[in-house]
Amino acid sequence: QVQLVESGGGLVQPGGSLKLSCKMSRAITSTFNMYTMGWYRQAPGKQRELVATITSGRTTHYVDSVKGRFTISRDNSKKTVDLRMNLVKPEDTAVYYCNAKNDHDANENNWGQGTQVTVAA
Repeated sequence: QVQLVESGGGLVQPGGSLKLSCKMSRAITSTFNMYTMGWYRQAPGKQRELVATITSGRTTHYVDSVKGRFTISRDNSKKTVDLRMNLVKPEDTAVYYCNAKNDHDANENNWGQGTQVTVAA
């Protein structure tokens, strides 16, 4: 069973920066590069939305609202995926979730427990 553990959330001022990290672990030898990794977020009273994804080949995709401000990256040897958040805005406040989708099994979709990001002065 894949496990995803996020870290790095917290309180940040508008215009500041924050980095979220997510590490994958599982009980058997894993193939991290079998997964497209992503970050999603859910603000109070809103649906969970995609923030960014990165394929095993490092092709990235971003929601328009974070383009030019956020950067997703992955380290296949460490089984980690990071989200660098720059020039944050109050509307970036949300619980951020790490996601791992198996590229070879559409039924396998894994989530972390979430980490809170609050942007406020």
